[in-house]
Amino acid sequence: MNKKEVNKIHKKMKKKKKDLKKKSTRISKEHKAKQKAVKVKENSKIFELEKNTIVGTYQKSRNFGFVIPDDKKLGSDIYISKKDARKAKNNQKVVVEIIKLPQKDKSAEGKIVEIIGYIDQAGVDMLSLVKEYDLPYEFPSQVVQEAKKIEQKINEVEIQNRRDLRGEEIFTIDGDDSKDLDDAVNVKKLPNGNYVLGVHIADVSHYVKEGSFLDKEAILRGTSIYMLDRVIPMLPVELSNGICSLNAGEDRLAISCVMEIDKKGQVISSDIFKSVITVTERMTYKNVQKILDNSDTKVVKKYEKYIHHFKLMEELAHLLKERRNKEGSLNLDIPETKVILDENGFAIDITKYDLTFANEIIEQFMLTANETVAEKFFWLEAPFIYRVHEAPDMDKVNELNKFLFNLGYRVKCNKEEVHPTAFAEVLDKIKGKPEERVISTLILRTLKVARYESENKGHFGIASKYYCHFTSPIRRYPDLFIHRIISKYLKQGYNLSDEEKAKYASQATKYAETSSERERVAQKVERESVDIKMAEYMEQHIGEEYDGIISSITSFGVFVELENTVEGMIRFDKLGDEYFEYDEDRKTLLGEKTKTMYHIGDKLHIRVIRADKQSRQIDFEKVDQDSQVDQDRQEEEATQQN
Repeated sequence: MNKKEVNKIHKKMKKKKKDLKKKSTRISKEHKAKQKAVKVKENSKIFELEKNTIVGTYQKSRNFGFVIPDDKKLGSDIYISKKDARKAKNNQKVVVEIIKLPQKDKSAEGKIVEIIGYIDQAGVDMLSLVKEYDLPYEFPSQVVQEAKKIEQKINEVEIQNRRDLRGEEIFTIDGDDSKDLDDAVNVKKLPNGNYVLGVHIADVSHYVKEGSFLDKEAILRGTSIYMLDRVIPMLPVELSNGICSLNAGEDRLAISCVMEIDKKGQVISSDIFKSVITVTERMTYKNVQKILDNSDTKVVKKYEKYIHHFKLMEELAHLLKERRNKEGSLNLDIPETKVILDENGFAIDITKYDLTFANEIIEQFMLTANETVAEKFFWLEAPFIYRVHEAPDMDKVNELNKFLFNLGYRVKCNKEEVHPTAFAEVLDKIKGKPEERVISTLILRTLKVARYESENKGHFGIASKYYCHFTSPIRRYPDLFIHRIISKYLKQGYNLSDEEKAKYASQATKYAETSSERERVAQKVERESVDIKMAEYMEQHIGEEYDGIISSITSFGVFVELENTVEGMIRFDKLGDEYFEYDEDRKTLLGEKTKTMYHIGDKLHIRVIRADKQSRQIDFEKVDQDSQVDQDRQEEEATQQN
């Protein structure tokens, strides 16, 4: 071996050693990052750190401070040295970076990286949630620039390549304050008595091109998030409220699903195509309902020439709903909470969200379009994202039946499976009864959570074999993705290459998973935003009394829900001066002395004794109405004597 060859071997060995060192450093860094996310036991509590920043309330002492985390699962306050406090003031919401994990008898240590504002300052509660969940509150500059470059008028050449429906009377029906209008509808009746339902959805995929900055950002966000006083949209305003929003009187690009439906509510034929539409009128649920009820002469007069459209929609929606009910679709009548805020974003009232048949019209039409699109592309074996809702676990069904047995109900099933109609029958029997709200909630908890998947597994809740989300591409990425697939199939005459199918199938799997995860985060944030405002509202009503029903019984107390949907807890010491025996199977409580038994669904008269929006908790105590009447009478007599 000559000198040249020896040098060559040495160089190779040197390079290999260098690469090995790099790899070792990388592995070491990855290992350290993983170590940072471990769970550390501290005083029998678990301190879980999924990211290196948390949000909490700063409490100041003379020489140091500490932060009480908003997320109570963390189970540890964060010590903040004077130099790391960043001049934060007492009772300010802050973002803290963890610099040292808790050790045995020592708290975690951190440094404040951002001051959000005082806890009672307008908007700070919602902004704290944004920071807590690290939500993408602002769009990156590249995304904004890309959005601003999109033409806000439709290209005439594009219109020529589409079916022109601008001469048809088409309507959007949404909430009063909706701004991103992505679905419009129209209904006609054929001479044979069948109906033609047109569902026209904003063609967002025409503007959000695959691989663009807009597309990448939409993938990361997955969904729009609605937080009472603000929206964190999936797409910038130029698209969500601009060229993609189906604003009345403006030409818009759409993907239309037009279906012929027979007198039994069955879709007997359908056509999916690219279109251009002009919405005739922007309608609200309230006004459509007033037209259907003939309850407001001004509204009826204003939309007089369109009344026949809404009557026909009502007729078709009833048919569709009747067909669904026969198939076992679950009508869980659980009222949604409506939080009313003042101009500064503070809660001034909590009520039930008023759902009318006008809401049902749009619900039935969207369900029908989603099923039709899903079935068509399933049989095409196209790469797709489906909305999946699998049958519940039989163990959970059996557990539910143990509870229902005491109330005289049962979900019919065998040892291996249950059909949606079994749940539907129970829901039908409890309609209008005092226990309806409680049983509906327990059935909801028994069911699995719906998610996105690239494989079609049907939807148990609506008793459907094929289902997807097609109707909201402005605010949900799976809808946008399948619009892109539909557009590809339409453009290429339903003939995609194997390479294209493989590429989109891989994307479908990935985006279904990420979209499901982002949806879970969005739902959690939206739920917590309501919890915060509920507690804020009840802070103003401490000492007041209400009637409620027991919504849940646990081993540490009972939860009571009020008529306005606010829920609070009664701990055992506020329920009565006695020991309570908890029956987990029957979900009951039995008082040892009085033998008073509490069931889910029982009515209780309560007093609000505590409400704290920081911890998102509301506490009640039971009030004995008889003794309260006696007390009031005694006070009145004492006043008269004085």
